[in-house]
Amino acid sequence: MKAMVVRAPGGLDRIECAERPDPGPPGPGAIRVALHASSLNFHDLGVATGGMRAADGRVLMADGAGVVEAVGEGVTEFAPGDNVVSCFFPDWQDGAPTIPDFSRTPGDGIDGFAQEFVTLPATAFTHAPRGFTHLEAATLTTAGLTAWRALVEDGGLKPGDTVLALGTGGVSIFALQLAKLAGARVIITSSSGEKLERARDLGADETINYRETPEWGARVRELTGGRGVDHVVEVGGPGTLPQSIGAVRVGGHIHLIGVLTGRGGEVPTALLMAKQARLQGLIVGSRRQQRDFVRALDGGGLRPVIDRVFALEELSEAFRHQEGAGHFGKIGVEW
Repeated sequence: MKAMVVRAPGGLDRIECAERPDPGPPGPGAIRVALHASSLNFHDLGVATGGMRAADGRVLMADGAGVVEAVGEGVTEFAPGDNVVSCFFPDWQDGAPTIPDFSRTPGDGIDGFAQEFVTLPATAFTHAPRGFTHLEAATLTTAGLTAWRALVEDGGLKPGDTVLALGTGGVSIFALQLAKLAGARVIITSSSGEKLERARDLGADETINYRETPEWGARVRELTGGRGVDHVVEVGGPGTLPQSIGAVRVGGHIHLIGVLTGRGGEVPTALLMAKQARLQGLIVGSRRQQRDFVRALDGGGLRPVIDRVFALEELSEAFRHQEGAGHFGKIGVEW
C-alpha cells in the first residue's frame, strides 16, 4: 500500500511516496480502517521539515479519517462501514492530562495516517460526526479538538462571553465557529483585510488588522468598553502573549495553544498578576473530549472551513502552501 514518509533529517524535498506492507486484519480489540483524508497542522509541518526530529521513514500526519473495514474480537463500539476519525493522543482516554510529549502521537512518535490502511486499537479512533465527509472529519483530530477543549472543556464558554481569536488558521477559525454557536461575541485578528472580511462572513463581530494596529491589545479593550475579553485563543506564543495579556479581562482565561512566533520569550509577569488571569497551556485533548465534541457536531450548525485540498501524493506541495501562510481555515489531503 502507499504511504507518504519523510526521510531523515527531514525537509519537504525529503517526503516521498513509499510502499508499505498491508497492516492485515484486526486482532482482539482492534479495527482495520481504510483511510481517505487528513489535514495539515503546524505540528505536522514541524515533523515534515525536521524540527521535531522524527524517525527516518516516519509515516506523516496526525489527523486521519476513513471507514472501518473490519473489527476484531471484543470490539463493540464500531462496526464495518462506520466512519471514524483518529485521536491525537491515542493513549489519553480520559481524565487530567498526563502525557508531556509526542512520543505516542501519530505522525511523530509513531506512524501517522498519510497511508491507505491502518490496523490499530479501536480506542485510537472515535466515530466521525454524522453527515461529515472524510475530509471534514479529518480536521477535527488536532485543530477542532484543540479549540473545543480550550473554550468548552477548560474555559466553560457560555452565552455572552467575548472571545479573541488570533489569526485565521485552523484552530482560530474553529474557535470563531464554536464561540458563535455558543452565543458569544468574537473579535479576530489578521494581517489580511480579505481574511478579515471572510471572518466577518462567518460571524466575527469585530476584526483587527494587527499590522495596521500593532497595539491591538489596547484596541481590544476599546472594543469591550475597557473590560477586556473573557477568552484569548493564543496561537502566537511569545511574540503575541504581551498583547494577549493586555487584551484579557481581569480574571479572564488565556488559552496558550501555539508557538508560531517562537518557543520562548519574556512574559510581562506583573501585568499577568494584575489581570489575575488564567494562562493555561494545552495540547489537543483526550478521546473522551473528542467524543463529546463529535456529539456536539452531530447536532449540526458547524461545518469545517477547508481552504484547499491536495492529493496524497501532493503532500509536499500541501506543506509548501501551508508555509506560505495564505490559507484560511484548514488545508486538506484526500485520497
